[in-house]
Amino acid sequence: MTEPIITNDAVVFGLLTLCLGFIFYTSSIKTGFWSKFYNFVPAVLMCYLLPAILASSGLVSDDTSNLYYMASRYLLPAALVLMTLSIDLKAIKDLGSKALIMFFTGSVGIIIGGPIAILIVSIFSPETVGGNDFDAIWRGLSTIAGSWIGGGANQAAMLEIYNYNPEKYGGMVLVDIVVANVWMAIILLGVGKTKKIDRWLKADTSAIEKLRIKVSAFSEKITRVPTLTDYMMMLFFAFSAVGAAHFFGDFISSFLIGTFDAVSNKKSFLSFLGSNFFWLVVLATVAGIALSFTKAKNYEGAGASKIGSVFIYLLVATIGMKMDLSKVFENPGLILIGFIWITIHAVLLILVAKLIKAPYFFLAVGSQANVGGAASAPVVAAEFHPSLTSVGVLLAVFGYVVGTGGAILCTILMEIASKG
Repeated sequence: MTEPIITNDAVVFGLLTLCLGFIFYTSSIKTGFWSKFYNFVPAVLMCYLLPAILASSGLVSDDTSNLYYMASRYLLPAALVLMTLSIDLKAIKDLGSKALIMFFTGSVGIIIGGPIAILIVSIFSPETVGGNDFDAIWRGLSTIAGSWIGGGANQAAMLEIYNYNPEKYGGMVLVDIVVANVWMAIILLGVGKTKKIDRWLKADTSAIEKLRIKVSAFSEKITRVPTLTDYMMMLFFAFSAVGAAHFFGDFISSFLIGTFDAVSNKKSFLSFLGSNFFWLVVLATVAGIALSFTKAKNYEGAGASKIGSVFIYLLVATIGMKMDLSKVFENPGLILIGFIWITIHAVLLILVAKLIKAPYFFLAVGSQANVGGAASAPVVAAEFHPSLTSVGVLLAVFGYVVGTGGAILCTILMEIASKG
């Protein structure tokens, strides 16, 4: 590993905020070059891409930085609390079953997409899907299945379950990041054409519009000029909940691992229950939902979800720093498997959305709740409208719950396909 030019995290953090500031400032310009540029390239995509360029140039590296850990363990759960602070569960329930149908369709697309991708590539490049023992490609692909159905906790569980060679694991992480980010870019490009896509799908968007109007009306009603006390109270709600989520998450995961063999056994589909990160996300989300039943929900009027969005975008920048663009073509065979895999996922989502006349919003967020998890689903939901962010948060939690079981099923099928 070549050491990057900048290893001081304070400097790296400054560069990431410089990127975010540049993107948000230029995307706010409504005339000239930048207006035309952001008509084609979504601003949120640039929030991934600029840090990726810094990493690819050798200026910074995720390998020598703790910023992703900080963002994922501190800022992400804080954002989940602030984004669900004013959640309207009844209004989300009124969205109907199509949101869940599209989410589970996305999961099924990942489960069947992996083995089909292996079968297709094995026709003209059998060596790409080969390997023996702990170097077997299907073992490595199991970690991508865990990531794309659930998230980081499920990905780590799959690495433990199938014991893929750690020295080659970096190649799988690369496929995961590159393919997932390209797919997210495509989804974001579609956001600007939502009305046209919904017309083609013949979708009924009235429930989504009703939720958007209801949440927006509530937000406008309670909007006020925030005071220092408001900001301190929001930080109190967010980070005291994060502290409690860490404390109880560590306790619950340790208790379950020590008490139940099915949880401590890394080959069990219940092993995700032993992940303290899983409990961190769940408990932070539950804390936010619990606060929504109190007067704390009125802090949305002081900008609670906006502060949460700041935290999420800082996380997005650290995720972008994980992607070294110079390595994209080091293993084209694996990248090809990844793109075939995600294409099957996409095609199945489109077919089901067309069949049940589901809005593009459900397709996009249902997909990202699988492939991107808690870090991406709220971002994509917010691109449709900030009031819809909480839908992405709740669906992402579903992803963590079904991630390991779905990934194990996918891996069994991939092992059969690779030996078939």
